[in-house]
Amino acid sequence: MTTDIADRTRRLRRVARAARLMDTAVRLPGGFRLGADSIVGLIPGIGDTATVVVSLWIVNEARKLGVPANKLTRMLGNVGLDYVIGAVPIVGDVFDAVYKANRRNLNMILDHFGHHDLTDLDDVDERAMKDVTPKT
Repeated sequence: MTTDIADRTRRLRRVARAARLMDTAVRLPGGFRLGADSIVGLIPGIGDTATVVVSLWIVNEARKLGVPANKLTRMLGNVGLDYVIGAVPIVGDVFDAVYKANRRNLNMILDHFGHHDLTDLDDVDERAMKDVTPKT
């Protein structure tokens, strides 16, 4: 059981780091934050495709962690919306900077385990982490 909790925590930390890198790694004057998704997405043709690979990895990690199918579907919707609108020149670049699909998906994962808007996993009490999916 301890190994499961430790493995889950390690995975959540990796996902949190990836979501931060993709969506909020750089703070601009005024407090607005950008990430690799916004910056790499500026590269015509390959930028949005490259960033969607990381976004899909986050969804796959959520699947491995046991996040239910309905939440995975919503997460894939976030990634798809980010990809499709992000590919539109100029409008897509602004959308990438504002929408932050990876942070939304991270928050869905954390919410599944009973954490709300927790993005800094250094303080996670591994013993308190529980699966809150309703048993059917």
